[in-house]
Amino acid sequence: MYIRPFDPWKAKLCTCPFKYTLNVYTGCDHACVYCYITSYIPNAFRVRTKDNLLPKLERELRKFDKRYIIALSYSSDPYPTVERKLGITRKVLELFRGYGVRCLLLTKSDVFERDLDILSELKCAIGITVTTVDERKAKLLEPNAPSPKARIRALKKANEAGIPVYARIDPIIPFYTWEDFDETLDALGFVSHITVSTLKLRPDSKRRMFAKFPEFMGKLWPLYERGERIGGYYYLPRKFRLKILEEAEEKILKKGITFGSCREGYRSFPTCDGSHLVP
Repeated sequence: MYIRPFDPWKAKLCTCPFKYTLNVYTGCDHACVYCYITSYIPNAFRVRTKDNLLPKLERELRKFDKRYIIALSYSSDPYPTVERKLGITRKVLELFRGYGVRCLLLTKSDVFERDLDILSELKCAIGITVTTVDERKAKLLEPNAPSPKARIRALKKANEAGIPVYARIDPIIPFYTWEDFDETLDALGFVSHITVSTLKLRPDSKRRMFAKFPEFMGKLWPLYERGERIGGYYYLPRKFRLKILEEAEEKILKKGITFGSCREGYRSFPTCDGSHLVP
């Protein structure tokens, strides 16, 4: 089955409403230093296509309960570099349109702008992840992803096309991306909903962060040593983490934007993931 119920490894802090997910590709070539998929997908930064995806997906869609949402995607990006050439995600969206599927799309790319003609005909909401609007920091953290500026520009076009839009400022990294939070929020002031999440490290992402940012991690890691271990992740200390979330929430609400948090044990409203925006 390619369409599967969303189950974030039974994470006890997950507050997502029930939905389904579809990963159009296996792996993601954005190669974000902090990425969690390397813990369970072999060669996670090498993108692969899936065998007979489109005919199998169409068979599944014939039986799919249209009351539910399908989210693209959580273990890959629906718009890796190769999508520009292959157009598989575009073909998936055409199937969604034909079968009346409700869709929640999340990406770290601007390529979805190509598909606004289809997306504007779907019952969907489109979201982008922006870790920071500092282009230098973003390139270090997300070496192969399109620039934050390009993502935001594409999302504005979706908003102008009348499609509900949201964003994730994720992960918030103390002493690094948190320093740019106000500027990042200002750049996203046109969205309806923002979800935030603090950096959560697994052993593999911890190793990459130390290799890429040895001096910075020398300052940051002692915080995690005083923090919590939840579901295989290293978390910041609860009091420290909640202070960041409270400040982020206050700033987001002042913009007239609804607020969500992801796997934090903190409040969200009306949803953590922006799925309330899907018509």
